[in-house]
Amino acid sequence: MKRNINQKIDHTLLKQDSNTNAIKKLCDEAIKHCFYSVCIPPSYASFAFNILKNSQIKICTVVGFPLGYSTLSTKIYEMNTMTELGVDEIDVVLNIGNIKNTNWDLVEEEIKCLSKNKGKTILKLIIESGVLEISEIIQVCKITNKYPIDFLKTSTGFAKTGATVEAVTTMRENLRPDIKIKASGGIKTIQDAEKFIKIGADRLGCSSSVEIIS
Repeated sequence: MKRNINQKIDHTLLKQDSNTNAIKKLCDEAIKHCFYSVCIPPSYASFAFNILKNSQIKICTVVGFPLGYSTLSTKIYEMNTMTELGVDEIDVVLNIGNIKNTNWDLVEEEIKCLSKNKGKTILKLIIESGVLEISEIIQVCKITNKYPIDFLKTSTGFAKTGATVEAVTTMRENLRPDIKIKASGGIKTIQDAEKFIKIGADRLGCSSSVEIIS
């Protein structure tokens, strides 16, 4: 079970004050504990490639992070830059304001454009579920179902509320079976990890990964 959990973890460091020593430590831990990927700021992607080039660890980065309100054209530029660099996965924060304004046409336009520009890169859309109503989560799921999205992700980890059982359960009940779920934000223990996997999370975003599997 421990090995299975390791391979579901995106070992994460996205703090503002992250430096090269911290990113190297993160990458070394990912290798040691066989985590699925490291999730790091875009500016450290090339640095991480050099450390992980002889390993099986994937590189995941973020776009529109953490608030999601940069313009769609800016997000696409960021995505294209990271895709050209060769990152394996990109977690993009949706425009949460459009969701809260129930401006579903704009939400759909963003999801459609992001999906068109992902290429072969795994795309995860972050919905910041902790600031959404259940009805809003359901509507985002319905729109996401129309497009070739790989994952819907609960949270950035920067909001007051991270992943919850209610949010992940709602997502799993309303998404196509082939769209996976990444639970992130506040997952601190092995019990948390097992709980979210049991209810349908396919991947976990964790900054406490080593503590969880230890």
